[in-house]
Amino acid sequence: MSADRTMRIHSPEFKSMAERVLQVTALTSRLNALPFGDEAGKAALLGQILGRPLPSGVTVYPPFYTDHGLNLHLAERVFINQGCTFLDYAGIRLGEGVMIGPKATLITSGHPVNPAERRLYLTGAPIDVADNVWIGAGATILPGVSIGRDAVIAAGSVVADDVPAASLVTGPKAGVRRRW
Repeated sequence: MSADRTMRIHSPEFKSMAERVLQVTALTSRLNALPFGDEAGKAALLGQILGRPLPSGVTVYPPFYTDHGLNLHLAERVFINQGCTFLDYAGIRLGEGVMIGPKATLITSGHPVNPAERRLYLTGAPIDVADNVWIGAGATILPGVSIGRDAVIAAGSVVADDVPAASLVTGPKAGVRRRW
């Protein structure tokens, strides 16, 4: 799993990442246009997106969106429902038996809060989801979050802090933290 990262937007590293994003966008467009029952086609395209074959028992229901793919690590028996978005720049790891509801979003990237730096840098921190976690429909998991084994993230929740094992997390997180 990647550590916290900062990348200058106008850099060779960013250019390389942007090229990968274009490749993966083309692959996910093809994936999302396949007939629902084309399991072999889905597995082949997901293998190209991830850069390795799908583990045993993984189910992904399109449409599915990711921006990089190579930093997305799925264990056995992961289930990802329709309309999910995974921005995996800094790494996303889903443990065995994780279930993700429709339209869930896992985001490992962002930008500095300072307006003068916002268009200059991409920031990121990995997301780590332990075994047997259930993430409900429309939940959003933000950069740097770890979710403990057997936890449940309720539908529509915004998770910005680590979640202990065997716990239930509910509710939105929005609120004014500071002003400038």
